[in-house]
Amino acid sequence: MRIQVRRTGGFGGLDHHREVNTAGRPDAAEWHTLAEDAVAQGRRSPPIGVPDGFTYQITVDGRTVYCADPRLTEPQRRLISRVLKEGA
Repeated sequence: MRIQVRRTGGFGGLDHHREVNTAGRPDAAEWHTLAEDAVAQGRRSPPIGVPDGFTYQITVDGRTVYCADPRLTEPQRRLISRVLKEGA
């Protein structure tokens, strides 16, 4: 499974992109569950966020959804955090 996260916005209007490929990872099942939950709760179009907040684009195996601070679900928050921390 290929998981991509793009974070845009914030005070400086930054654009940050990271990706994780779960193939061959011992924790792949955990990633898959988290990604499926996050995508299921996402929107098909970018939401209107708050001033200086972040907007996120989550793509899992070609399926893209959108979400924004401060209205992230817990699975979205956990997935975004992990991908931005562990991704390349």
